[in-house]
Amino acid sequence: MAEQKLVGQNYVVPDLVAKVTGQSKYAEDFRAEGMLFAKLLLSPLPHGRVRRLDVSAALAMPGVKAIVTADDLPKPSDSINDNGQVIFANLDGEVALTNEPVYQGQPVLAVAALDEVTAADAIEKIVIDYEPLPFTVDPLVSLRPGGPNARLKGNYWFIPPPAPPAPAGQGGQPQNPPRPEVREIKWTAAEAAEFDGGRMPMMEDAPEKWSYGDLDAGFKDAALVLDETYVTPDTSHQTLETRTVMAYWQNGKVHVYTGTQSTAQTVTGVARWVGVEPENVVVVSEYTGGGFGSKITGAISLLIPVLLAKKANAPVMMRISREEEHYIGRARPGVRGRMKIGFSKEGRVLALDMMSVSDNGPFERQGDCNNTGVIASLAYQPQAMRFRGVSVLTNTPPRGPQSQPGGTQSHMLMEPVLSKAARKLGIDQVEIRRINAPAGKALFGPPAGAKAVRQYTTSAFVKEALDKGATLFKWDERKQQSGKRNGSKVRGVGVAVSTYSAGSVGFDGLFVIKPDGKLYVQSGIGNHGTGSVSDCHRVSADLLGMPWNKVEIAFGDTSKNLPWTCPSGGSQTIHAMTRAAHAAGMDAVKKLQEIAAKDLGGRPEDYQVAGERVFRKGGGAGMTLAKAAERAIALGGTYDGHELPKDINRFTKTSATALAGQGLMGVGKDNYPHDGQSRSFVAGFAEVEIDVETGKYYILDYLAVADVGTVIHPRNIGGQILGRSMLGIGHAISQKWVYDQQYGVALARRFHHNRPPTILDAPEHMQWATVDLPDPETPVGARGIGEPPVGAGACAVMNAISDALGDDIYQRAPVTLDMILTALEAGRPTTEPLTAHI
Repeated sequence: MAEQKLVGQNYVVPDLVAKVTGQSKYAEDFRAEGMLFAKLLLSPLPHGRVRRLDVSAALAMPGVKAIVTADDLPKPSDSINDNGQVIFANLDGEVALTNEPVYQGQPVLAVAALDEVTAADAIEKIVIDYEPLPFTVDPLVSLRPGGPNARLKGNYWFIPPPAPPAPAGQGGQPQNPPRPEVREIKWTAAEAAEFDGGRMPMMEDAPEKWSYGDLDAGFKDAALVLDETYVTPDTSHQTLETRTVMAYWQNGKVHVYTGTQSTAQTVTGVARWVGVEPENVVVVSEYTGGGFGSKITGAISLLIPVLLAKKANAPVMMRISREEEHYIGRARPGVRGRMKIGFSKEGRVLALDMMSVSDNGPFERQGDCNNTGVIASLAYQPQAMRFRGVSVLTNTPPRGPQSQPGGTQSHMLMEPVLSKAARKLGIDQVEIRRINAPAGKALFGPPAGAKAVRQYTTSAFVKEALDKGATLFKWDERKQQSGKRNGSKVRGVGVAVSTYSAGSVGFDGLFVIKPDGKLYVQSGIGNHGTGSVSDCHRVSADLLGMPWNKVEIAFGDTSKNLPWTCPSGGSQTIHAMTRAAHAAGMDAVKKLQEIAAKDLGGRPEDYQVAGERVFRKGGGAGMTLAKAAERAIALGGTYDGHELPKDINRFTKTSATALAGQGLMGVGKDNYPHDGQSRSFVAGFAEVEIDVETGKYYILDYLAVADVGTVIHPRNIGGQILGRSMLGIGHAISQKWVYDQQYGVALARRFHHNRPPTILDAPEHMQWATVDLPDPETPVGARGIGEPPVGAGACAVMNAISDALGDDIYQRAPVTLDMILTALEAGRPTTEPLTAHI
């Protein structure tokens, strides 16, 4: 890559002034002439059927303009992906409104009126009668023989086997993925008896299962075998901005103002939900107040104001309250995990037998359950492994990917066992993680494909992260004081490793150098607080030698001609979109070299681009980028975007066509080679101080060291590492759902009850670092960092607690002061080891 003057440096992000002066506009800040306001009627039952509905009194009220119910929804529609496969609509998936609510708080209908008070009053006048239906809020209760199912059809998603490939010579069309079905699954009598005896069954017929290596031999050779069960919490995403939406129709197009993590990618979701073509959708999302996976491509609830706007022929604003957000705002699935692990005397994981039961909520199957196994196979590199799992449907609010989905749960299940093994084997906590750390092209996950080949990483420098962290944290010095009492206080230190996906490939970059000498970048990345919306494009500016004060970025509005961009989820954006920015930048460099050769003589390769000029290598004739932009317009064709690459996405082609003729266009698809799967890693270190008389504990110090490749923007990556560490710490100390098992209703619906961490919970001292080793499989060397810090933050704190007090304190998270006090008194964990929502 050209000399990096921008990549790796701090800078003032383009939206900073707007944010600190209040000029930034979130969905709730927009207004339109004649705008109405919507309110929702939510189900009071965890599962029921609408038997009678009378809205006549509400419709007769002055100021009420429209009411929509499930009968107004478009039918679920199939879609076609970029490979030409038909993705069949999930007929039992989530819907915006329903006549059969499957969780308390599910929207049943919505009212649009002149103001919110009138809409709320109208809701009170609606007569509705429900038929109660069986429900469950605990996946293990549902698995018992005769236990209740969350859906009338069953309690888990059955994925039919894929169709056999088309015979050779018949076009090679990829087979369409099968439509998932809701079916019933129950424990056998023997498995139920094992559960009654206090141990979670391993479920021989679990629907998700895979293995590799010789498990029996691993356990036979083990010097230590541990068989442990842990429970991770269900936690709401609790974004500061709720999923408020404003929508209107104009000239056949629907305009949607909403919060989304992925501006460009949200268009297709809206089109599918509404039942229109993507070219008739405009998404405006200039600023989004957090997502954490809950707003990757918007939310299906945005369909409600869209339908009301069409019915009322007026713009509609639907503002979502904090309590409503608890219901429709998504959550991380809680997991009950049983891990039987065999260790060598040196601490190497020889065998891992793992069973995970995940609370899926009522709708589409989440990947967290299987991911607990995949992540464990990567982070701890067991020589042999068997994974079994099931995602059980429950009558609790919808689940969705939350930062490090499945990964956080995996580490919260595995890390306490690793720490316990280290103590029993007399091995240093850092050292046992070094022994099992992935390195280089590390294998992970199940064998797949005809040749049963396992995936592998592009690179992994976990040992380097552990070594750097141990030095910065002064691990050897601090561990000497761990567990020693000072009055009623005792300190403990903990370390944990964490990993997650860190990048995707194949997306497009797009910009124009105009005759005014400026670089105009089109960014389809969502602006949800990570800084990626501008960070990625510094790569293009570096390639062109363009100073940052001459770069203008268009973002947050799909009518501004944005390119096809990756979804901002799975920590993929920095990796995917720096590659795309590099591809567009190299396209522009090639065109600049060709224009210079045409006008000044010689070959294109005789020229280089730097300092806002294209000029002969070693000095000599050249021209400014402004002049080259003028020449590009005159030459036309590929130079100014009238002719476009055939491999870019049609979304990008539409945008590029609208920008053609304005200057020299840089446009390209990321076709760079990529050997392996991009994964990032974090090593977390924590020190806690616990008062054994009160159970209260404080996090004194926290350090996170990231293996994340090239750092694009130090200030932003530091914010991501420490911010996501705090998200993980919340899982360790306070954050959880609680549902009433008898009535199926939420007992914790607001911040006060769910207790996300506040500034008062933050460690007294926090710092971050990176190993500063670029990933070799991407031209810029960068990988994503949004998710790996979460598991490290949670587990380093939990491991520090057990380091101070011993292993017999907790079997579930979060670890609260009452758990500590009762465990210290009883000499064992006193909380229910498997029951949900306590």
